[in-house]
Amino acid sequence: MARPLFKAYQQNQVYLFPPSLEDLIADNHPVRVVSDVIDRIDIDIIIKKYKGGGTTSYHPRMLLKLLVYSYLNNVYSSRKIEASAKENIYFMWLSGMSQPDHHTINRFRSERLRNILKEVFAQIVLLLVESGHVSLQEIYTDGTKIESVANRYSFVWGKAINSSRDRIRQQLKELWSYTQKVAADEKGDDTPPDFDKIDSKEVKATIEKIDAALKNTEVSKGVKQKLNYARKHWPAKLKKYKEQEKVLKGRNSYSKTDPGATFMRMKEDHMKNGQLKPGYNAQISTHNQFVVNYSLHSNPTDTKTLIPHLEQHKKLYKTLPNVQVADAGYGSEENYLYLQKQGVEAFIKPADFDRKQKRNYQPNPFITGNLEYNALRDEYQCPAGNPMKRTGTIKRKENGLLKTYATYKASGCKNCPLREACHKQKGNRIINVNHKGWKLRNQAHDRLKSEQGVIYRKKRAADVEPVFANIKHNKNFKRFLLKGMDKTEIEWGLLCIAHNLKKIAA
Repeated sequence: MARPLFKAYQQNQVYLFPPSLEDLIADNHPVRVVSDVIDRIDIDIIIKKYKGGGTTSYHPRMLLKLLVYSYLNNVYSSRKIEASAKENIYFMWLSGMSQPDHHTINRFRSERLRNILKEVFAQIVLLLVESGHVSLQEIYTDGTKIESVANRYSFVWGKAINSSRDRIRQQLKELWSYTQKVAADEKGDDTPPDFDKIDSKEVKATIEKIDAALKNTEVSKGVKQKLNYARKHWPAKLKKYKEQEKVLKGRNSYSKTDPGATFMRMKEDHMKNGQLKPGYNAQISTHNQFVVNYSLHSNPTDTKTLIPHLEQHKKLYKTLPNVQVADAGYGSEENYLYLQKQGVEAFIKPADFDRKQKRNYQPNPFITGNLEYNALRDEYQCPAGNPMKRTGTIKRKENGLLKTYATYKASGCKNCPLREACHKQKGNRIINVNHKGWKLRNQAHDRLKSEQGVIYRKKRAADVEPVFANIKHNKNFKRFLLKGMDKTEIEWGLLCIAHNLKKIAA
């Protein structure tokens, strides 16, 4: 039987010339792409974050390389990055054998890159434009929700604040009314408080008035208890509600442990029931599956994120794209008008677009959008064939935009055989129509059904959605590690840079 043969193994072999890390890294390894690209960008904006004098600091270019390469390799913890800089030859080569600790890495990520990483990102994108990888003239936009590191049960709800304030207002009214009845003969200031503008100072002053009025009057035990509770708790609670509303800034909720996070319904919930969790709405614009713009929002609705997202695009690149493609989540009058004014051709689906494209789609003849309209007479025709005359105009502000609605009223609804199926209003049917909004939606329908529109619709799903799949599944990034809008946006930016450089390396 032949003896097995083994390669020579000498763990303590002494080398005449020590091996170089340079020789151990392949020419086409992604770490070289990261190093080359970061070497080509201007980092003066980062250097300006450092104060002069004092002890020496690790070079920001080296730390930026470490962070980008870490996110490229699904290493997100500052402690793990610290360990990699001591153990992994690729990290050691990038750092030039420097070994920054996790405090230094985390401080650089959280403080030095705050409010400036987008400019670094934009420089990398412009390099991609220069090399022909991407174009900024045609972009595809979409969003996804990513969970915050905040406690899932640390919620503050806007509706709960309003309900609690209304309850205090109602109970204060009852106490005031009770005082006016049982202490009507007591002298003093009996001017009723402004219950509609209730706050901690107003409540405190009102309770003092009630105390003074009831001083020499016998009252029930229940009233005394309620008055003592009100004196002890209500002013502080109203003060707290006011502070919470400042944090909310018009949102419906926020997390106590991460005030920048809003409670949103997450599709990727392990229970598969779409639980509400604290998170952020992460937006990206792509071309050829490269990210050309990113932003983070506390608003869970995509509709309200498009304009600030594009304004950031304009700030970064001093121009807007010629073509904007997005799904139905962005279809709104505000967005259509904005893009029209900016000269951007919008291929954005209205909310009902996909439903109307189905073969078995049957238009409902009773809904306002399917009623026949006579522009010359400015009147609609009801499902029974009777005219609906215009009766007036309503103006109301929605999402910061003043919208005009024309009002039309039918006649003879009482004895109409279609009455039950047509509407449930009392009397004759009344409809409010935003003609400007309908016109913009119809134009969007026509663009999307054009030859070019069909191409963009097919390309959108294959361009932007794989980026989210790569980040969430291949990179296994499903939850932010840092708290606060500024810090989580840095994480999102590093992920987008890492995605772009990984794609170049591939």
